[in-house]
Amino acid sequence: MSTNRDLSSPGQRFGARLGRPTSAESLQHKVISAERDTLETGWQRLVDDASVINAAGLVVAARRRFVTAAGKSYALAHLLATDLSVGLSQVQLVDAASGHGVSMITDVRDSDVLIAIGLRRYRAETAALARAFAERGGTVVAISDAADSPLASAAKVLITVPTTSASHVDSVTAVVSAGHLLTTLAAASAKGARRRIADRELINDQLGLYTQE
Repeated sequence: MSTNRDLSSPGQRFGARLGRPTSAESLQHKVISAERDTLETGWQRLVDDASVINAAGLVVAARRRFVTAAGKSYALAHLLATDLSVGLSQVQLVDAASGHGVSMITDVRDSDVLIAIGLRRYRAETAALARAFAERGGTVVAISDAADSPLASAAKVLITVPTTSASHVDSVTAVVSAGHLLTTLAAASAKGARRRIADRELINDQLGLYTQE
């Protein structure tokens, strides 16, 4: 979709992509086809640049792991932090739009890693937090949708994923998939991940967190 990067707001995208009357069936086909193409493009990009492999190495080697984003991207950060904490310790989710980022920045160590997620329309708080983290000696891994993203300048590793969509909202399918790949690679190579996962299962059972089928 050649106009993908030109349509910066949901309002512009709605007019360009959904403005003409269409049947539910044809729209469904259009959206699914676009999502499939976006995902395949994203996977190939990650294979070609090895960015997720490099990022996983940094995350595993870190003493502490922070994950941050703001706005809509915060939901993606929450998912990534939740999955990452299953196999690794010292994982903390930080809302870039809150004041908690200040506390994180005041205590940055050179052994810390920040995973920052930012998609257009880019939130200024996330970029500012990533820059401050890097300036204080921490390592930044950025997940974004373009090489010239505001997060790029602070990132030691930049994972770029396509967000091309047939909808009025940009797709996050490839973003979620990249996060899934990152957490899987990190857990697979982290010492103690198997034991940590087993311990979590025991604690889940003790606390009765999940219903039994």
